[in-house]
Amino acid sequence: MDGKVYLIGAGPGDGGLMTLKGRALLDKADVVVYDRLVGPEVMAMIPESAEKIDVGKNAGNHPVPQNEINEILLDQAKAGKTVIRLKGGDPFVFGRGGEELELLYENGVDFEVVPGITSSIAAPAYGGIPVTHRDFCSSLHIITGHAKAGAELSIDFEALTRLGGTLVFMMSVSTVEKIADGLIKAGMDPEMPAAVVERGTTPAQRTFTAPLQRLSDTVRENGVRSPAVILVGKVCSLEDKFNWFARKPLLGKRVLVTQPAARSSKLAEGLRELGAETVMYPCIRTTPVRPLDIPETNIETGGRFDTIVFTSAEGVRSCCDWLLENGGDMRWFCCRKIACIGSATASALKDYGLIADFIPSEYSGKVLGEEMIKSGFVGADSNVLLLRTNAASHDVTDALSESDVTFTDYPVYETELIDQPPLDELGDIDYVTFTSRSCVEGFVRSQKKSDFTGMTALCIGRQTASLASEYGFDIEVSEEATIGSMLSKAVDLK
Repeated sequence: MDGKVYLIGAGPGDGGLMTLKGRALLDKADVVVYDRLVGPEVMAMIPESAEKIDVGKNAGNHPVPQNEINEILLDQAKAGKTVIRLKGGDPFVFGRGGEELELLYENGVDFEVVPGITSSIAAPAYGGIPVTHRDFCSSLHIITGHAKAGAELSIDFEALTRLGGTLVFMMSVSTVEKIADGLIKAGMDPEMPAAVVERGTTPAQRTFTAPLQRLSDTVRENGVRSPAVILVGKVCSLEDKFNWFARKPLLGKRVLVTQPAARSSKLAEGLRELGAETVMYPCIRTTPVRPLDIPETNIETGGRFDTIVFTSAEGVRSCCDWLLENGGDMRWFCCRKIACIGSATASALKDYGLIADFIPSEYSGKVLGEEMIKSGFVGADSNVLLLRTNAASHDVTDALSESDVTFTDYPVYETELIDQPPLDELGDIDYVTFTSRSCVEGFVRSQKKSDFTGMTALCIGRQTASLASEYGFDIEVSEEATIGSMLSKAVDLK
């Protein structure tokens, strides 16, 4: 039985502009065929189980010719697979999507089209230029400035000039001089406001405005490259008022995120929301221990545990999910006190309807142990169960042992360091983020070196920072051990 092909517009670069329908279908993919202009955030949405086929189309450079792309889609569908064809922007706005569907139609292969947000409207919007405005124009015209190899531009400049609307030229960086000259010769005012938005909706976006007669010089002087959108019209004069994207505090910054891939979304999304370009480089992998058999009592004493201690949100999730998976619920915690190492861990606990009884003044295993004892939260008559990773430090347990507190250290999830290929672009990274000591260890091991003098590390807590400092990082520590506090600190570092 034949499979099905979904032709999906991936949007112009910002992963948040991928449609909900497109995102849902991507999860079902057996094969994903993608172009160069599909943004890295969208690429990160592709499930690990899916085969990825790079057809790398670029302006003037098609490593895989269009007819071969058509055949790939047909062959994969004929093999019974669910095929996602990811195209930057919208597949039908100068995306040659229609050509790809023709062969499928001729061979009776089922297909579906999911529109995408086209860069012709998204890039101007991110550049502070509304493509329509009642006070300036009454029409919008989208034109390709790209001609077939060896052919001249086929644009009716006189007609476009008479229309008086906003003109959006796509794929036009190499032909911008011809476009400007053509419009001026057709009677357009040489002082007409114009603009170019390069790599629109991405953290590398740049926007330049100029009178039409200076537009090609502006493109050349600033080294503008494809992908870029050229705009001509009075609405371009609004850029200085409406360019909201350029005011994002971390725009132009590149930040390395080392969290586990499954848990990195909140930090990465927060950084992107602030304008940063995030480089996803997970250095550890966390896996819940399954099957899990959390003990009710201390094996040595036979006494029932009266205090539960969590040192991470991952430990909370692993424990509570196991309870729910096995027909239990949060009543398991009845008559037990609960301590959490910090507010983020306590927040994860609250997601399951539980409130932490104790949170130390500082995100630190040592401080957690010391303050639980000093405050009387635990003592020599306590029976403590620590639910945490197999790779946890001894800070908490050392403090408990020194005060003769009975405890059991029980792993509910495992932490594994990931061997990533070393990065060649460390010099282009403004800072690296570490949310645990394990992330530091994984990063250092992957780079195959131990001296990172001159590189800034933004750390979630002092224990993490202490380890990072041993490898020469310039240390910055968030005020609180939360993602929100890390983001605030990131803005301070700009």
